[in-house]
Amino acid sequence: MFLRRMKAEMISPDQALPGRPIAMPIGDRHEVLPSSLKGPFPEGAQVAVFGMGCFWGAERLFWTLPGVLTTSAGYAGGYSANPTYEEVCSGMTGHAEVVQVVYDPAVISYEDLLKVFWENHDPTQGMRQGNDVGSQYRSTIYTTSDAQLATAQASRDAFAPIVARAGKGEITTEIAPLGDYFFAEDYHQQYLAPTKNPNGYCNHGPNGLSCPVGVARTAG
Repeated sequence: MFLRRMKAEMISPDQALPGRPIAMPIGDRHEVLPSSLKGPFPEGAQVAVFGMGCFWGAERLFWTLPGVLTTSAGYAGGYSANPTYEEVCSGMTGHAEVVQVVYDPAVISYEDLLKVFWENHDPTQGMRQGNDVGSQYRSTIYTTSDAQLATAQASRDAFAPIVARAGKGEITTEIAPLGDYFFAEDYHQQYLAPTKNPNGYCNHGPNGLSCPVGVARTAG
């Protein structure tokens, strides 16, 4: 079936593609970290999910951080079960491209992850990120606990005046509890790893603004 790319707007559930019952088959080993993509994860590990536009560069940002145990590229915030990349890019599933980050809170805090999130993309662009246009590229934070939800909302409120003073307008980041998370296809996992596409490009990096939460982290 031909899937046309939708305008930068969110569909309603009744417009969504039906999806499928079979999960995307992917390998289990992380291409960069000595860890599993699927778990089980160590006791005490926590999960965070972020959408910052294209998931390739976003995933690379997080796998470099001390205390991050594993990362994966996937889809969240939509309606269709087990979507394909082409379906997500059509805008007809409602999903955002996201990164799942499994981390050790004894080494790196959720606030530290939020700082990386806010400072490495433009959270004011609505259904786009730079030249990438579509609902799949929207800025999102999907939370896995009530504490994460409150912390994410507080970080947005703390960052908003800084963004406004920089002349960038209102933050459009979607913040909501995580529903289903679906792994992206195997070739998307750690796409920018040195063993895969070391010269690949994805539009992520410092936006020049400092978020007053968490601790600045140096890539390792």
